[in-house]
Amino acid sequence: MRIIPNLFEIPASKSLDSSAAIVNVASVPKLSPFRYPGGKTWLIPEIRSWLKGLRQKPGIFIEPFAGGGIASLIVAFENLASKIIMGELDENVAAVWKVILQDADWLINRILTFEISLVKVQEILSSSPSCLREKAFQTVLRNRVQRGGIMAPGASLMKSGENGKGISSRWYAKTLAKRIQDIYRKRDTITFIQGDAFDLIGDYLNDDTVAFFIDPPYTAGGKRAGKRLYLYNEINHNNLFLQMARARGEFLMTYDDAEEVEKMALENCFCIKRVPMKNTHHNRLFELLITPNRHLII
Repeated sequence: MRIIPNLFEIPASKSLDSSAAIVNVASVPKLSPFRYPGGKTWLIPEIRSWLKGLRQKPGIFIEPFAGGGIASLIVAFENLASKIIMGELDENVAAVWKVILQDADWLINRILTFEISLVKVQEILSSSPSCLREKAFQTVLRNRVQRGGIMAPGASLMKSGENGKGISSRWYAKTLAKRIQDIYRKRDTITFIQGDAFDLIGDYLNDDTVAFFIDPPYTAGGKRAGKRLYLYNEINHNNLFLQMARARGEFLMTYDDAEEVEKMALENCFCIKRVPMKNTHHNRLFELLITPNRHLII
């Protein structure tokens, strides 16, 4: 039997992390075109540390709940895996990734030539897109002008916005264009798949060269945030844990700090690490990072 070092430990209590520093998101590269609710920009240093600490560079990095895709983009831009697969069920978010990777020039031109106003925004958001291109643009626009970047049904438009600029306060056309162009240049290393996360994970469970980053909607333990933020928010968390227990490759799961989540992790002999973060109200909270138990290998 040999011992393999692992930075993840099962903490006895939340107080173990009470003095841990919160990541300054201003120090993390901004790569995604989305203002994604529940995005993981603040977690990038932990993701880097996890991947660099693995025994070998992953052949494939898979983000089955991609959303804004920040984890996949960091991996692609920093060459932390040979290949990246992004998966997303939401057809609106999927349209954006498909167009970025296949038809970026059209989307860039549409963004740069759009003259934003309340009337035009309302007209586009209330229309039915005629094609994938228009669906992608509508989704980008909705994401930039609605409160908190929330695209789920019921979300409202920003009112005052930043510095009283209203709906235009988050419409950085040139910045969006550059981010999209940069992602397009990495298209040869990124594959996007629209579909169910469980199916995507299942296709690679037996591949020991894979590293999964699992960031599901936070609806475990009675949490309501995921139901408010995402179009597709209902998943069987217990089945997800059981599925990951069968994975031959590595994985990092991120979850809200809930007793139900900790119970599922311990039942599957996973390792837990609590990390601090700030929510949109600047309150200090903790999230759970969960990895397979690689301490002991027979």
